[in-house]
Order: sequence, then structure tokens, then C-alpha cells
Amino acid sequence: MKTDRNILVAFILNLFFSLLEFIGGIFTNSVAILSDSVHDLGDAISIGISYFLEKKSKKRPDKKHTYGYIRYSVMGSIITTTILLVGEIIVIIESCKRLFNPVELNYNGMIIIAIFGVVINLIASYVTREGDSLNQRAVNLHMFEDVLGWIVVLIGSILIKFTDITYIDSILSIAVAIYILIHVIKNLKVVIDIFLETTPKDINIDDMKAKILENKHIIDVHHIHIRSIDGYNNFATLHVVVKKYDEKTKNEIKTKLKEFNINHSTIELELENEICNDESCNINENYNSKK
Repeated sequence: MKTDRNILVAFILNLFFSLLEFIGGIFTNSVAILSDSVHDLGDAISIGISYFLEKKSKKRPDKKHTYGYIRYSVMGSIITTTILLVGEIIVIIESCKRLFNPVELNYNGMIIIAIFGVVINLIASYVTREGDSLNQRAVNLHMFEDVLGWIVVLIGSILIKFTDITYIDSILSIAVAIYILIHVIKNLKVVIDIFLETTPKDINIDDMKAKILENKHIIDVHHIHIRSIDGYNNFATLHVVVKKYDEKTKNEIKTKLKEFNINHSTIELELENEICNDESCNINENYNSKK
């Protein structure tokens, strides 16, 4: 799978470069580089786990996992995002310490390492730009963060070389960390919404119901439940009240649901005078019958 391969490439590049920059951080005495080396090592570990979970998520459904293994990919996203969240907080803390306790920096060494950092992480970011899972999106966020981080280190080291103001290293590190934290929190919110089984934001239940009620044989639609398994695959269950049973009606409804990015649906047809025992499970809204 393309997504699997992308994550594997990101893992290899991150692991290699984290070791390279750790040595470079010691040589240059730069907190930005040292912090990023630890961060990248954590990235590599989390991306390795993500690769395993992404592979597992492609397994077909079985008796134990009747919905399939798709959410293993989401779990990978949680791990990757959490490590990134913790890593950025550590970078902010360490950078703040250096603001009050500045040290001498090897800016020429920083410039050389930063150039390597930009190139390698740019390649990784490009490779992971496409995919079909939140896990892959989280990995790409890691790569994009690393590109920004190294651009900042490059700019900072050049400024330090000409101004000899060493705390520029810490200020720029804090700025990048805050920027990335904003995106991390957004990605984490999407994952949390999936596990809370909230209705996907791109699906409007009222519009969907109105579309279904365009069929003159359908009287009402209720007991509607919609959730996303992984941020891409949406599932729906609903009860549809009809004037009479018609095998074409259910297929027509499924076709209309696909317009709302719902590819897996369970539809229960009910006759007009049939009592729905599950009415209490309806969304907190009074569904009025079609006039």
C-alpha cells in the first residue's frame, strides 16, 4: 500500500537523521539541534509503531473485528500525535532555560547541519504528502514540522553568525514549537471526535434526510446514526418509513447516501403503521412525517 510505504520511508529517514543531528548538536552546542535530535528519535519510534499499525489496519474483517482493523490506523495517529505534543512541550521548556542561561554556539556547524536537515526532511515531507488515513496525516505533520524547524535553525544560525546574539536560537525554537502545537491540537481533536463517534463535520443530517425524502414512496426517516471509523470511511444506520416495500427503494437510498460520503449503511424499512420500538434512540430532534 502507498500509505504504508510512505510511512516506512519517513521512519528510515527520521531514524538516520536523528542520530546524525544528535552528534551535530553536541558538536555545535545548540539546544535547538539537540532538542530536535531527541524529538526526531521519538518521531522515528512513533512512526515505526505507526507503520506496524497502518499495516494491521489493512486486514480484512473477521469474527473478532467485524468492522475490520481500520481503527488501528487511528491508534497510530494518537501515538504519533501524543509524542509530538510531548516533544514540543519539552522543546519549549528547554528553550526557555537557554534564554536565561545562554551558551556559546558553533554557528558554522549549525548552518551545515541545518542545510542537511532541510533537505532530508523536505524529502520525507514530500514522500508522505499523500495518503488515505489520519495516521499518515499525523506522520506528514511530523515531517512538515521538521522542515519548518530546520529552516528556522538555518535562519537562526545565520543571524547568530552576524549578530552574535545566541538567544535567537531559543526564541526561534519556541516560535516553531508553538506553531506546531496548534496543528497538533487540531489533529488530536479530529481523532477524539472519531472515538466519541460524533457525526462527521462534512455531513449535514438535515440535508441528507431531505435528499432521501425526495422519494415519493418514503414517508419519514428517523433513528439516524452516523459515525466515521477512521476519518474517511463513514457508516450510517437509519430507519425509513415507506408506503410499501420496494426492493428498489433501499438501493436508491444507498446511492443517495454515497453522495454524503457514506459508503456503508444499514437501512431498516418500516411500513407506515408499523411501531418503531427504537424511537427513544432517535437524535434529540422531532422528525415530522413527510406531508
